[in-house]
Amino acid sequence: MLRVIGARAAARLLTLAVLSLATVRAAHAQDAFTAKSAAHLRQQYLDDMDTVNVKMVALAKAIPADKYSWRPAPKVRSISEVLMHIAGEWYFYGPRSVGGKEPADFGTPKDKLAALEKISTKEAVLAELDKSWSYCKAQLMAAKPAELTGKYKPWGMTLDQAAFGMTGDQHEHLGQLIAYARSVGVTPPWSK
Repeated sequence: MLRVIGARAAARLLTLAVLSLATVRAAHAQDAFTAKSAAHLRQQYLDDMDTVNVKMVALAKAIPADKYSWRPAPKVRSISEVLMHIAGEWYFYGPRSVGGKEPADFGTPKDKLAALEKISTKEAVLAELDKSWSYCKAQLMAAKPAELTGKYKPWGMTLDQAAFGMTGDQHEHLGQLIAYARSVGVTPPWSK
């Protein structure tokens, strides 16, 4: 081969081949790192959402049934409406944050969220919170790390953006419910 193309050309080809191989290996290593990072982030996201769920449910159980219709002002969500708003997010936004789907019978988000907010009895609210969280958690756990490295429809966000957005929103609702609970004389169970 050296006689046909010359020593310099052979050296260039060898250098090009080595650089190409190094580039392929670096790209593969980056993909592996990204998938590993996505797996770690998915677990952190799930852990945080699980913590929020535990506190939401504990608070929902601590609030007396006759206070579920309490609202801080007219045209502001009541306690049961906020809890059902959270259930709706667990059905829709939680799964979507990792590229999953809402339940097959979910319908349009606007209609389903409005329907959920009409659930008002403590027993029904607690049952729906449990059902929606179970669905969301299963979707989060089923998300494959290698598939969590891109952007997701419908928002075009990466996993870290979706996770921070979702957990931030969930913590905001938890704070809202803590204020609601204290307004009706209930101390959050974990702060007694």
